[in-house]
Amino acid sequence: MKVRSGTKYYRNKNQMADLIYLDNNATTPCDPRVVEAMLPYFSEIYGNPANGLHRQGRMAAKAVDEAREQVANLIGARASEITFTGGATESDNLTILGLARSANNTNRRKIVTSAIEHKAILEPCHKLSQAGFEVVFLPVDLNGVTSLDAAREAIDDQTLLVSLQAANNEIGVIQPVQQIAELAHSHGAWMHCDAAQAVGKIPTLVDQLDVDLLSISAHKLYGPKGVGALYIRTRARRSGLEPLTYGGGQEGGLRPGTSNVPAIIGLGKACLLAQETIPEEIDRIALLRDQLETQLQQNIPSLRVNGQSVPRLPNTSNLLFPDVEADALLLNLPEIMLGTGSACTSGAMEPSHVLQAMGLSRLEAHRVVRASLGRFTTETEILKAANQIYSGWDFVRKSMSDR
Repeated sequence: MKVRSGTKYYRNKNQMADLIYLDNNATTPCDPRVVEAMLPYFSEIYGNPANGLHRQGRMAAKAVDEAREQVANLIGARASEITFTGGATESDNLTILGLARSANNTNRRKIVTSAIEHKAILEPCHKLSQAGFEVVFLPVDLNGVTSLDAAREAIDDQTLLVSLQAANNEIGVIQPVQQIAELAHSHGAWMHCDAAQAVGKIPTLVDQLDVDLLSISAHKLYGPKGVGALYIRTRARRSGLEPLTYGGGQEGGLRPGTSNVPAIIGLGKACLLAQETIPEEIDRIALLRDQLETQLQQNIPSLRVNGQSVPRLPNTSNLLFPDVEADALLLNLPEIMLGTGSACTSGAMEPSHVLQAMGLSRLEAHRVVRASLGRFTTETEILKAANQIYSGWDFVRKSMSDR
């Protein structure tokens, strides 16, 4: 299958010909150009970048520095403000737990976040709650937008950290990060943003968002799994952010351990490609998403698109199907790969906490399917997917009525 990316065509050899992948918010395929950039660092330039006494180490260190610049450029940061991690989950934990450790001797014992955050935020917050911190979970409205009024009430001079995602992984709704950052800073609190779903999909600039820390995951923007980054504004780095692990002092002492050079190179290349293609990809992918939603709503008038009336990611469509549970529908769509919510909770019996926070009932939450398009999605695939999704829904609905 040939797909257009920028001004050239590339073949995605990893995609099986008869399957349509619409689960890019869970993970993206590694762009072939990213794989190509990584390959030399497995067997040709294999030195440890911490060793500058020989050429192999110096070559690896130079490549890591270049990747750091590429990540920084994508989000409008300085290279010195980028710390490489194992992914956004680690970046989130380093932020929340690391700041909490550094604040043990202060009166700031409150963490403010939203009710629809990824579990990489919610779980460390729950741990801090058990350790005596006050954790406030801000509510969202029916569209999944975090309440500014609740934020004004919750954020005060005892607040250590406010953490808000840039865009939700399930519904794609873009959150009011800049407005809440202004509130956080007015009370002297740090502002963190889990931007795993936004970076590479929409312009995500740290100065525009006014954040102090920001989490990135490579595999959400066509890079390899197992690597990410944490942006730490210089003033936040100087505040005494505590590491979660201890060792050789790599990454400024915040993330010790031998650098995963091939993966870091992959993240850097993925960021470079994103910077070059974001404007084009936003328009193309949003058009395909709208095409999918329009065709489905024409065939299923009572289909609801959650978050459709507010700004959202161009690739994400959260669909509430009438009369049919998502699991049953997906089992009847063997050629289409979709999600039923966050990838980290797929398979769980408990319905999505995001959808319940928006006011959906448990029954409604179990009827939601998420389609998340990507760089390699084509119009032909969308037309085919729309037809198959409708046919699958109609088959399941009629099968249930015949019982």
